[in-house]
Amino acid sequence: MDYAKSLSQRLAAPVSKCVSASASMTQQLLAGSAPAPRPFRVCNWDRSLRKGVMAPSLAELLRQAQSALALAAPIVLVLDEDGTAVETESFFRTLEEGTALMALSKGQSWAAPKTRGYQVGLSRKPPRRIDVACVTFDLYKTHPKDLGCLNVKATLYGTYSMSYDLRCYGARRLMK
Repeated sequence: MDYAKSLSQRLAAPVSKCVSASASMTQQLLAGSAPAPRPFRVCNWDRSLRKGVMAPSLAELLRQAQSALALAAPIVLVLDEDGTAVETESFFRTLEEGTALMALSKGQSWAAPKTRGYQVGLSRKPPRRIDVACVTFDLYKTHPKDLGCLNVKATLYGTYSMSYDLRCYGARRLMK
């Protein structure tokens, strides 16, 4: 009988440790990891104050924008470029990192920037260039008796260019 009690105590201790370890591991796996904070740029209604904030969720972004810009509660976030309201968590998750947002308090509304023309926007990225190289060939004559000339010009990525001018003179000049 004593042997059975000692055996049950020896077996129960490792089993209880396994059960508690697996339960905590299951809780960690089910809880999942918290989303990583992403950077955003927020400004006030007249774009006079701009701040960068990091937030993993819409609720946290609202709280951080309110404290960074020292605005009265409640606030609404809209996209700075077109005034689209950011109201749901699912729409918030689709925003790219570094998106420019405008925080609006009660009675304020989004308005397009007053200055037109070239602007450095917060969420504007330079257009992606897809042209790798542009090559042009120009044939021309400097004199009616010449065979002709060829000008080759290559432009790489819209930035770097090089050209070569090949001149073919008349047969008399070639022989000399």
